[in-house]
Amino acid sequence: MIGVNMKYSKILLCMAALSACLLIGMVCGQDRSMIDPGIAGMLQWLDTPVSNLPWYSSDLTFYKQPVADTTFSPFTEYYATNGTPVVGGIISNPTKFDITQKTPSAVYYGAGVGLPFTQYASVVPSKTNDLWIQGATNWTQYVVSPVGTWLQLIAYAPVEGPAGFYEMIQTGTTSSKYSTYQFNEGYNTMNYKAEEIGRHMLYFVVNNQPSNVVIVDVLAQAQTGSTTIEHTMS
Repeated sequence: MIGVNMKYSKILLCMAALSACLLIGMVCGQDRSMIDPGIAGMLQWLDTPVSNLPWYSSDLTFYKQPVADTTFSPFTEYYATNGTPVVGGIISNPTKFDITQKTPSAVYYGAGVGLPFTQYASVVPSKTNDLWIQGATNWTQYVVSPVGTWLQLIAYAPVEGPAGFYEMIQTGTTSSKYSTYQFNEGYNTMNYKAEEIGRHMLYFVVNNQPSNVVIVDVLAQAQTGSTTIEHTMS
């Protein structure tokens, strides 16, 4: 069963990488020595997605082990300990987001690889569906969060209309959820609660166009004085 799930996970990760490459297709085929360092770093992450993290292995029981606070410390700007409950779906109903009121400083792909938002906006086509996790000052497509916390998602859709929102959850087994929402043209914001331990892969489809995949690794937070598992971010 684990072998099948790992194979399925690899397929989903390939889909995520392919989607991200499509967003920056104008640079994917170039000699990387000629590409801007920030974009080149992003492409390198797509080749080898944070392979040093221990849950990129066949031991899926890792999710069930409590981890130290240092595991979450690189991502604390992206989650909160309280928020508005999500009822009857995966996310709260999308509302219009005015990016001019809260423009991110940078966007991040994977473990710490990113580039300034102004640079990202200048190279990414405006006709693509994008999904991000909003932080206090930055956006990211990967987060490690404690179970029971809330995240704020930002979705960009070039056209308004009905959206299919998908969630794949992987622990020892893989399950999926699907809900429909009405997206506004432009940027949308919505709440998401990380209420189940495991790897959560999120994406949406508007006008038959899929977005990139956002990954949230939801882990148990160790109590003070208990045995924990620690790892370091590259």
